[in-house]
Amino acid sequence: MLQTFYKYQGTGNDFVMIDNRQQKFDKNNTKHIAFLCDRRFGIGADGLILLENHDDLDFKMVYYNADGNESSMCGNGGRCIVAFAKHLGVIKNNAVFEAIDGLHQATIDENMVKLQMLDVSTIEKHENHVFLNTGSPHHVQFEDAIDDFDIRAKGSKIRFGEPYNKAGSNVNFVKRVSDSTFRVRTYERGVEDETLSCGTGVTAVAIAMHYLGETKNNIVNLNVEGGQLQVSFEVENNEYKNVLLIGHATFVFKGEI
Repeated sequence: MLQTFYKYQGTGNDFVMIDNRQQKFDKNNTKHIAFLCDRRFGIGADGLILLENHDDLDFKMVYYNADGNESSMCGNGGRCIVAFAKHLGVIKNNAVFEAIDGLHQATIDENMVKLQMLDVSTIEKHENHVFLNTGSPHHVQFEDAIDDFDIRAKGSKIRFGEPYNKAGSNVNFVKRVSDSTFRVRTYERGVEDETLSCGTGVTAVAIAMHYLGETKNNIVNLNVEGGQLQVSFEVENNEYKNVLLIGHATFVFKGEI
């Protein structure tokens, strides 16, 4: 059976997008999902996203990692599904949708998407890193030699090591560029490699840098391998609220497989 798909990317974080409003996609076939994401034998992507109907909201987002398993929230995927929903005529310029971590609001102007992320009130400061959950778990640590080290090896060691073990965590390596700008490279669990960008990752980095006093700005620029993103937020009683992930979401191509 032929499957129509769409390919979208947000700062190089790419996704297979499928309109599943008719509930025809087999969500239990993890091998097939992994095949579609395979860059040699399938379409190729960091993840697969289904757009589904929702009784009360504009739509529902269902996200799978490249390994075929349903996963926690994907920020760049959230921005891309907003652009996809607009393409399908499901929304115009505003969206409210459900993802695995709850409700999200978003706006889109051409291909620039502002996606509201989770409020963050719990941040764990450790000796060499910060840990927080921005819809997905994130380990954040500084790395001066950010351009020259093996992120797959180092990220994998942290992702599978204590205290994360099998459940794992995404791992972000950060270098400060200026008062308002940080360089970020991310190892993503489920992909088990570096991705060109991670939306929940840069959100975690922006909040962590403000929490640590590395920036006083509430709009932070994040330079990732695939381009640049912005994260804005408000701070109230040590809680980060109205957190927005801001960046382009771009249609790449449509096909059948």
